[in-house]
Amino acid sequence: MKSQRITASIFLSAIASLAMSLSTLALAANTLDLNPEQRDRIRVEKDPAAINAVGGSYRFVKDDTLTIGIHPFIPPISTYATDARTIVGFDADLAQVIADSLGKKLELVPVAWADWPLALQSGKFDAVISNVTVTEERKAKFDFSTYRKDQLGFYVKSDSKITSLQEPKDIAGLRIITDPGTNQEKILLEWDKQNVAHGLKPITVQYYDDDAVKNLAIQSGRADAVFSVNAVQAYQAAEQRKTRLVGTVSGGWPRTAEVAITTRKGSGLADALTTALNDLIKSGTYTHVLDKWNLGSEAISKASTNPPGLPKL
Repeated sequence: MKSQRITASIFLSAIASLAMSLSTLALAANTLDLNPEQRDRIRVEKDPAAINAVGGSYRFVKDDTLTIGIHPFIPPISTYATDARTIVGFDADLAQVIADSLGKKLELVPVAWADWPLALQSGKFDAVISNVTVTEERKAKFDFSTYRKDQLGFYVKSDSKITSLQEPKDIAGLRIITDPGTNQEKILLEWDKQNVAHGLKPITVQYYDDDAVKNLAIQSGRADAVFSVNAVQAYQAAEQRKTRLVGTVSGGWPRTAEVAITTRKGSGLADALTTALNDLIKSGTYTHVLDKWNLGSEAISKASTNPPGLPKL
């Protein structure tokens, strides 16, 4: 396997990066609803079944409010509106309909990814909705209510001749961009190892420090595909219309992984959240929220409380 690390320090790449970043920002301003008012945010009525499922001993951080910890730096999962204060995105919209279902106001509390476990355990918020994957290690300390597939995606240039990247043999000999130190890199390298063992051509893995330079590599033909978080790429593809999906892989490959609302272990809130999620799935509201952010491919058919998670390493 070959490996290339390319940074934006090269003068021409830096210029291209700046140009593409400005172009992307201009496009986003015209197409994204980043207004703090969020007039199109979906709302629902109280869900008596979900309210009744709240454990009798559970006490919300604030009596009339569902307080949610969220990491607002991963659009379209969550990001900031134009006022740099209001949090918008799929997780924020999901949090709103969950709060509505429980008959509560919603308060979103920004939290750094590394800090959410301790903040949740210390009672700073009732739950975390921030793309947290269910793992057996995390289940020892937290309860989970699943709401979305943990999915990675292969994306290529819109006019690429590549039509499908679904299994190891499909990537043989390709130049693929991925993210260092991640599950997607681990999967990609394992697939490459299997291919080489079977006499297939190795891949060339490329790592970029800047998203704009990454996009330029795809558009210019220096790379064949990007393998990264599907949610982020799906949204970019819908907004920019320069790339398309050619294959998805579970973030826990070869196992299936799901993202879940995270609560304190034994707090009595998880079953209520799972009930609310399943009622939102049945009503179609869940699908509506997913589709708003171009994440329909990550829908689950049923929410579960504490399903089997990814195994401990």
